[in-house]
Formats: sequence, structure tokens, C-alpha cells
Amino acid sequence: MTVKDNSAIEFHNLPGLAHQTLAGPKDGLDGMEVWMQTISAGSATPVHRHDCEEVIVVLKGSGTCMIDGETTGFGPNSTLVLPSNAVHQICNTGDDDMFIVATLGMAPVRVETADGDRIDLPWD
Repeated sequence: MTVKDNSAIEFHNLPGLAHQTLAGPKDGLDGMEVWMQTISAGSATPVHRHDCEEVIVVLKGSGTCMIDGETTGFGPNSTLVLPSNAVHQICNTGDDDMFIVATLGMAPVRVETADGDRIDLPWD
């Protein structure tokens, strides 16, 4: 078992998004990754997909989730369950930062555009 101090985990800052990989291949995992992300007010993830299931827990904030062309609103204390290969985007529509934790069922996670082109992640 490993216990990690999340405040000591490297942050990757992108426009509108801060990312930490809480657990993944560097921790010996080969079948899942756990991410913590902060999405700034008015910002969004790119439209993308993963070749794995994803569960996102919204700790703080409100927004919309577009999944395969359908948009649904959510608030804090929500859980978003995304099937494998679902084209999706998380948008922060609130006035404050959104805090989410995502668990993805592969390691390392491959992220692609809706058309299948690879999106290189700065934390890989």
C-alpha cells in the first residue's frame, strides 16, 4: 500500500485547467489512473474520448457535461459515469473554480479527439 501527500504531487497548469495525477503507472498501476483537476470558471476540457470507462466526481462547482452530443447540467456532489469511447466535454458554467476527481479504467490513459487523433497530455 502507498499513502501519498496530494499536496506534494506535481501540478500541470494549462489554460483554464490544473491537473494532478494522484495515482497511475508511476505508482505501479497498470489498469487505472486517478486524476484531480481544477477547471476555471468559464473554461472547459477539449471535446475528447478515452478507450476506457471514466467516473468523474464533482467535489465543487457546477457545469455541463456533453456526452455523445447530449448536454446535461450538474452541480457539486454529482457523479458523472462515462462509457468507454464516449465523446465528451466538461464545461464549468459557474462563477467559481470546479474541483473534480476522475478515475479512468486504463493506464496510461490515451486521450483522443472525436475523430480519433491522439491528444498528447503534458503529464504523460
